[in-house]
Amino acid sequence: MNWQQLLSLKKFGDQHIRERKNENPSRVGFEVDYDRIIFSNPFRSLQDKTQVIPHSKTDFVHTRLTHSLEVSVVGRSIGRLAGDQIMQKYPELIDLGYTINDFGAIVAAACLCHDIGNPPFGHSGEKAIGDFFRFGAGEQFRLDLEVAQWQDLIDFEGNANGFHILTDSRPGAEGGLRISYATLGAFMKYPKESLPKKPTNDISDKKYGFFQADKASFKDVAESLGMLRKEGDSLRYFRHPLTYLVEAADDICYTIIDFEDGINLGWIPEEHALEFLIKIVKDNINSAKYAQLQTKAERVSYLRALAIGSLINDTVRVFMENEELILRGQFPYALTEKCAYVAQMKDIINISISNVYESKEVIEKEIVGYKVLHTLLDKFIAASNNKFNGKATHYDDMILKLLPEQYQEENESLYLRLLNICRFVSLLTDGKALELYHSIVGK
Repeated sequence: MNWQQLLSLKKFGDQHIRERKNENPSRVGFEVDYDRIIFSNPFRSLQDKTQVIPHSKTDFVHTRLTHSLEVSVVGRSIGRLAGDQIMQKYPELIDLGYTINDFGAIVAAACLCHDIGNPPFGHSGEKAIGDFFRFGAGEQFRLDLEVAQWQDLIDFEGNANGFHILTDSRPGAEGGLRISYATLGAFMKYPKESLPKKPTNDISDKKYGFFQADKASFKDVAESLGMLRKEGDSLRYFRHPLTYLVEAADDICYTIIDFEDGINLGWIPEEHALEFLIKIVKDNINSAKYAQLQTKAERVSYLRALAIGSLINDTVRVFMENEELILRGQFPYALTEKCAYVAQMKDIINISISNVYESKEVIEKEIVGYKVLHTLLDKFIAASNNKFNGKATHYDDMILKLLPEQYQEENESLYLRLLNICRFVSLLTDGKALELYHSIVGK
């Protein structure tokens, strides 16, 4: 892979080549990507979607929105630092008009939308949708779908859903948000289809990144960017290099900030903050300043900031040491797996799993989410299929009146009808999903 092609400003439907040196310096295309994502409805809906910890009326906890904004800030820093070294290594990029800030802008925009396709109710939302088809009422459709289509549904994937949201063409909005291919490439964390499932231990094969319905669009983006295709009959690529930086920004934030949330809520003892972060921050901590901080929140915030700074710098080190391997598709790891603080990050995650992710409050929220999502999928899919088959009851008609107009289009493909309802449900906020659920069940 080569950086000039990987940094493509191309957008869906372009009839001409966009050259970096011809961009308006006051608003480069990569910055336009960021703006379009910020102002999109799917991004705004993240304000009422659980990150991990259910919303609290007495304490601040992170939503998908605040998490995404923080990941974007970290990603911008990582991108700029890496961009500085890349520009020094490949000075021809300067002649083409590229700048250090372009790398930061691409990574920041991709980070901003990295969770845009995730369903409501935290990490269990994807599993709830998948289980509806694997074990629930949706199992009846298995024999009526192609194997890969069925896999899309039983392993419903937020990353693939996010790609659809960003690229979905419809009348008046061809190409979806029409963001640059470079940003889409950096967003594409798992550049493969749903089958074969985990064919290798390569980090890019861990999940999948597009639905069968979006296969052509995904292929167009990957090949336009010059991403290397993997061998085999399935559509699989090696990652866009900047995807590693997006992933690292997310890893850093959820590791450190979920830990911070747990401490501030009293679920993790405060002394764990210094105990588990000290090896990450020891070279930068000002002990006198730390001793002067009077509240738990201030002390934890100070350690969190130092830890994130240390992890950012080490991530860039690992990336640049392996940059040539990454361009050749020969680096099958997440950057944080090879950083100097991998042991400390694993310890922190283990504490968060036991004290936060598996806490009573989180489990209760996920249980409610399962019931809500299964009910909504059952009612809307039944109504949609009954209408298509000419068997809609008055109840089905009423249910479909709750379905937004863009999801009302009849489609002869069962797969697309099912996927359409999954997309609708996935874009609901926690609050809207609960509201619809109570409207339907009458409670």
